[in-house]
Amino acid sequence: MLTNVEHIGIAVKDIVASNTLFSKLLNVPPYKSESVESEGVLTSFFKVNETKIELLEASNADSAIAKFIEKKGEGIHHIAFEVDDIRAEMKRLEGEGFILLNAEPKLGADNKLVCFLHPKSSNGVLVELCQERRD
Repeated sequence: MLTNVEHIGIAVKDIVASNTLFSKLLNVPPYKSESVESEGVLTSFFKVNETKIELLEASNADSAIAKFIEKKGEGIHHIAFEVDDIRAEMKRLEGEGFILLNAEPKLGADNKLVCFLHPKSSNGVLVELCQERRD
């Protein structure tokens, strides 16, 4: 079951400049930055109350973020929902006709297991499912 919005992902060209911009906008510094090699991105996370914003910069030209920015420019890339059981939610959503971009959850940023739904099956919105890793 989807429990809440976990974060909103924003594609950026320059994470250092964007960290400065969002620090001014949100009046807080990023609480975490990390590289996610499997996705080819550098990330920074901001938190205001219960709302999290993830900035994503491509770390290689073949990454999904690099292709997104090339096609659409900087901006909102995805919305992520927290789930209690990612495998069960993947099975449920696939049964409802949603197209999964990966057959198994993979390790994402912020100690999460993640799976993405194809935007063609969700009105053009890239949806990410997130579950806290339990190991």
